[in-house]
Amino acid sequence: MAFDRGFLDELTARCDILDVVSRYVQLKKSGANYFGLCPFHNEKSASFSVAPDKQIYHCFGCGAGGGVINFIMRAEGLEFPDAVRFLANQAGMQVPEDRADPRAAHRRERVLCLCRDAARFFYDELWAPEHVRVQQYFARRGLTRKTMNRFGLGFAPDSFSALLDAMQAKGYTKDELLDAGLASKSEKGHVYDRFRNRVMFPIIDTRGQVIAFGGRVMDDSKPKYLNSPETMVFHKSRNLFALNIAKKTKAEYFILAEGYMDVIALHQAGFDSAVASLGTSLTEEQARLIARHTKEIVISYDADGAGQAAAQRAIDILKKADLSVKVLRIPGAKDPDEFIKDKGPDAYRRLIEQSENHIAYRLDSIAAKYDLDEDEQRVGFLQDAARELARIDGAVEREVYTGRAAQMARISMEAMQVEVRRALAIRRKKQKTAERREIRAPVAAVQPKDRTLQYTDVKSARAEEGVLRLVFESPETMDYLWERLPPGHFSAPVLEKIYGYARELHGKGILITVPACEGWLEQSEMDLLSGILATPVAVGKREKALDDYINIIETQRALRQADGALDGEDPLLAMSRKQREKKSYGGNRV
Repeated sequence: MAFDRGFLDELTARCDILDVVSRYVQLKKSGANYFGLCPFHNEKSASFSVAPDKQIYHCFGCGAGGGVINFIMRAEGLEFPDAVRFLANQAGMQVPEDRADPRAAHRRERVLCLCRDAARFFYDELWAPEHVRVQQYFARRGLTRKTMNRFGLGFAPDSFSALLDAMQAKGYTKDELLDAGLASKSEKGHVYDRFRNRVMFPIIDTRGQVIAFGGRVMDDSKPKYLNSPETMVFHKSRNLFALNIAKKTKAEYFILAEGYMDVIALHQAGFDSAVASLGTSLTEEQARLIARHTKEIVISYDADGAGQAAAQRAIDILKKADLSVKVLRIPGAKDPDEFIKDKGPDAYRRLIEQSENHIAYRLDSIAAKYDLDEDEQRVGFLQDAARELARIDGAVEREVYTGRAAQMARISMEAMQVEVRRALAIRRKKQKTAERREIRAPVAAVQPKDRTLQYTDVKSARAEEGVLRLVFESPETMDYLWERLPPGHFSAPVLEKIYGYARELHGKGILITVPACEGWLEQSEMDLLSGILATPVAVGKREKALDDYINIIETQRALRQADGALDGEDPLLAMSRKQREKKSYGGNRV
């Protein structure tokens, strides 16, 4: 952990979780807790809760949970150190790095400074007299000097060491250039510039920091685009190109484009809400990032087959983030940049106004696969369209687009409704089957959502959860447990880890709380802990409950020991062996 414990305690004390979460989620009080729609997955009924007394949040739908720092990590797409700095900035606190281990924070700060200086180097190279051909390239693309400066565009010289030499002259090391993704290393250990003879697009986060780069060739050589790899400051799935500018827009919608040049051309034409994913397909994290700034998104991908296929994938991801999705069709042009050059910004604005609801777009896409003048082809269209319409939850919306599909196929509304009802019945039957399967699997229902944390002894694990619930509810409980229940008696490694850390905190005189575990527990472990603590503690005698839990844990431990699941044998292997034995002897123990 890169921060002093006292500082983190003061930070979480100042940043009340209810106040912080309320900036992102509309909450309503119900009993002692507050509830709202989960910001981390799409839902229609509120399953997201905040418990001010425990300073935790937990979603009973997707299982996400933790304390205030953990919430900011998810909501802002930040790593733990960045989330701490984010909250500290809001709370007006100065961040003191842990004197015992300042290396991680120092490395990160050096990488950010290096990215900033590299961006300045690329910018200066672009405007060097010997690189006039690069300036002309951008001019041919229709970009003004003002636009180029706004996006910090630059140029990486055709050299294996130009950036390396310039940054080393500033005091940066080869290892730092590798950390920043600005250099690569050959099999023989030779370090060289990653970006060479490419126009450069700095990737800037919402706080205005250069965190990575995209490089594009100016000819037909491959690869056309080369992006920074994942680094300690850059995660592709958690950032969007030009979001630092788009977040300030007054437009009611965002435009999702495919490439850097499309986004820049759109901004220059006055569409300052354009963003793009970073060399990868759109991710759920990026969709949630967009949803924090707008409720409506217009997809404006390339008109070719690959672009339209990407649009189809993006629709489902954006709908999960509860965004209103429209898809823009560009006639007679490959991409937004080309269309705006040919027709102008006003024509593109009219396209946005005429953009289709995502359902209409999908129906048109399905129709494009069939010849609707051929009877057999029309039947294929109707079946595909009915399956698509059956996915619509709203009855009114489904009825409207059922009528549209009927007109497209030139059949009666009644006939189309029959086909949709059939597809809807199949969909609902599959849903009920899945629900029955879940009901019939009580053991699976009590397992952690993350399969890597699965319990091998469910009975013992439930008792271990009960112990943790009481410990976090009343930390003085640890005094009673100190000698009676050693951590090594737990069956579930993840629960043993949490219990062991709670004992460590108690031994140091630190209050056992969820915020005290942040930065130490992994994301999935924090989700599990918040779910355990979200269950109310049963009213009754605490010591009696603890004794019952301890008895169960020790009894189950003795059974595992007798079955050979201890003393070196893997619990899963032991369980498998027991099942084979039961099968061999007709289910009877010998």
